[in-house]
Amino acid sequence: MRQRAARDQQRLDSGAVTSPKDLENLQHEIVSLARRQGDLEDVVLDVMERRESAQQRVAELTERLASVQARIDDAAGRRDTAYEELDGEISSVGKEREVIAASVPADLLGLYEKLRGQQGGIGAAKLYQRRCEGCRLELNITELNDVRSAAPDTVLRCENCRRILVRTAESGL
Repeated sequence: MRQRAARDQQRLDSGAVTSPKDLENLQHEIVSLARRQGDLEDVVLDVMERRESAQQRVAELTERLASVQARIDDAAGRRDTAYEELDGEISSVGKEREVIAASVPADLLGLYEKLRGQQGGIGAAKLYQRRCEGCRLELNITELNDVRSAAPDTVLRCENCRRILVRTAESGL
């Protein structure tokens, strides 16, 4: 556009156009080209401003992404450490369980495993202040009297959830 406007202006200045109608058309074209050039320059400025704004937004988002990624990496590292600790604990507790299970009578261990499978992994519950910690229900007076009168080595079960009751000094008897 600039080249065309410069060429038309040069033709106008050189006097090569002799007809008044051609002269008028040439002047009109130069004005039209100048207006069109102004419009296009405005569009270019608008696009440049939008591009600059978009680049700033990209920079902000890239920075936020890096921050989030760092937090993700940190959380993943802590998770992996926790998994390792849990695996070690599982191994240790598993060995302890094997030792203890070897000292428990086979029929009691069988009952415990059966209840454990039925009760979501918990086959025995602590009797704490006259309440079964398995189902969280308080034993009625009759059940408490039965528990009090039972021999220490008797296997007792909760009437509500059927888990094995483990008596301790905190049982409230």
